[in-house]
Amino acid sequence: MSKPVKLESVAPAADLRAAMRALGAEARAAARALANAPAETKNRALTAAAEALRARAGEILAANARDLEAARAKGLAGSFIDRLTLDPGRIEAMARGLEEVAALPDPVGRVLATFTRPNGLTIERVATPLGVIGVIYESRPNVTADAGALCLKAGDAAILRGGSDSFHSSAAIHACLTAGLKAAGLPEAAIARVPFASREAVGEMLEGLGGALDVIVPRGGKSLVERVQREARVPVFAHLEGVVHVYVDATADLDKAKRLLINSKMRRTGVCGAAETLLVERAAAPRLLRPLIEALIEAGCAVRGDEATRAVDKRVTAASEADWRAEYLDAIISAKVVENLDAAIAHIETYGSHHTDCIVTEDKAAAEKFLKQVDSAIVLHNASTQFADGGEFGFGGEIGIATGRMHARGPVGVEQLCTFKYRVRGDGQTRA
Repeated sequence: MSKPVKLESVAPAADLRAAMRALGAEARAAARALANAPAETKNRALTAAAEALRARAGEILAANARDLEAARAKGLAGSFIDRLTLDPGRIEAMARGLEEVAALPDPVGRVLATFTRPNGLTIERVATPLGVIGVIYESRPNVTADAGALCLKAGDAAILRGGSDSFHSSAAIHACLTAGLKAAGLPEAAIARVPFASREAVGEMLEGLGGALDVIVPRGGKSLVERVQREARVPVFAHLEGVVHVYVDATADLDKAKRLLINSKMRRTGVCGAAETLLVERAAAPRLLRPLIEALIEAGCAVRGDEATRAVDKRVTAASEADWRAEYLDAIISAKVVENLDAAIAHIETYGSHHTDCIVTEDKAAAEKFLKQVDSAIVLHNASTQFADGGEFGFGGEIGIATGRMHARGPVGVEQLCTFKYRVRGDGQTRA
């Protein structure tokens, strides 16, 4: 495999292309080995990698400190710094995440369907790995562990390209994954890391690395995902942005609504499942709007609202048309009074991103209507939008939240990182 280069170095275009194509070829060869690897071998790699994460926590934190120092020097936003920051708790969470993936049933070889034709042919639909998955991500270094682990469990080789801002952190985490692969006797190229920080490396991946890549998963800001969707020559699992709504109707319990809203917005403002817009039914406004807005502001959240929302609290600033489409990823929320459930659904359809949306209500019929009619990858009733996470779904983590409608939707875990083939068994049948 190509020797990692320093972040500061710049490879000539021809050298970079050759190195990236070599990375792809090595990953393709590794994918063939992984497709037939026993579950026990893959699990051993994951548990050994988890052990390495714990043993090398000091090295990882030192690498992360370098990235954080550079990020602060650039004056990057607090929400960005939060996504970039590692601490002993987050490293332990990564290690546990790898162990949770190891504990999942092996998705490869699952018989999805079996049927027998009138001519006696027996046909099985069986889960198989996708092949080689390219993951392009930005500031979250933990994606290195999550994506590598999920791809490995699904029998897929992974080529990981983290952002320049998390370059050193991702390298330190990747070294632990490599240690796990070596311990299990699996090819190190099974989880490869792009050693170049340049944007040209992304371009090479989008071209498919000479046919080596089967799918690309982008995780990052709108500009990254737009570029990937625009330029990729291979299929893409992606969500463009998470414009997440919480709708509170007239039957909602106030304490429950406040608790869910604050958690949805403020638990971690920089994740894609964070609430960005609050919608309140007009009939609920006299009872619920003021305390909900006060709770947000007291929690440190800036509120941008329509006229009805501004009327209940002078600290609310005017919302523009752009605010209804905004993914703030910060302690900011837009708020609006809507006429009823139908108006809330219409607002979400107009301004939402089909990622995650929630209704807070004690009316079961209203909840069922919302869950049925809101066309988002994840819809919730009386639960925080921050449950939009593969780990919380029991998937052992996620490689991303897909908001498209093809192949995978919602949290993309090990099952979604598989495709299938048909096995047909006969006894000499021929076709007329």
